[in-house]
Amino acid sequence: MEEQNINKNKHTDDLIDHYWGTISYLTSLIKASELKAGLILSFYGILLNFIYQGTKNFSDTLSSDIFLFILLGLWAVCTVASIFFCVRCFIPRIEGKFSKNMFFFKDVISKFGDIKEFSKTFLAMSKDEEALFGQLGEQIFIISKIADWKFRNVKRAISFLAIGLIILFITGLYHIVYILT
Repeated sequence: MEEQNINKNKHTDDLIDHYWGTISYLTSLIKASELKAGLILSFYGILLNFIYQGTKNFSDTLSSDIFLFILLGLWAVCTVASIFFCVRCFIPRIEGKFSKNMFFFKDVISKFGDIKEFSKTFLAMSKDEEALFGQLGEQIFIISKIADWKFRNVKRAISFLAIGLIILFITGLYHIVYILT
């Protein structure tokens, strides 16, 4: 009988590690998406600085060439869209449409009473394996939704960055050909 309890406790400990490991992994994915968005924004800072410094040679041609103006307009639209999706990735995303959860900071302070009530409820829930794993599973689902949303924004930012770089490359080639002819 005692060996069965040891095996059950070992399995419960493994499950707890599995759930918290999953939460940790998903949290690291959220951080990675925000890091990627930050790198894209840093790249734009460097790129826009180079473009700003190079506009002296460009400004004479800009006013007389409609095609060049269209290319620059398309590049600007792609750049603004990409920056928009990067910034959107940094906006905190709170999923509040779900039942109260002991592992969600906002619920902890707003839906479980005062500090003493929360502590008692948390202890009771921690002793009830089914309730504990239910709460952890819900938190994994919610964090997964947040990570997915953030990565979709990063993917869109990268797509607009790529399109913008292609347009910028075409603009540069067009400008060089225009100057040489």
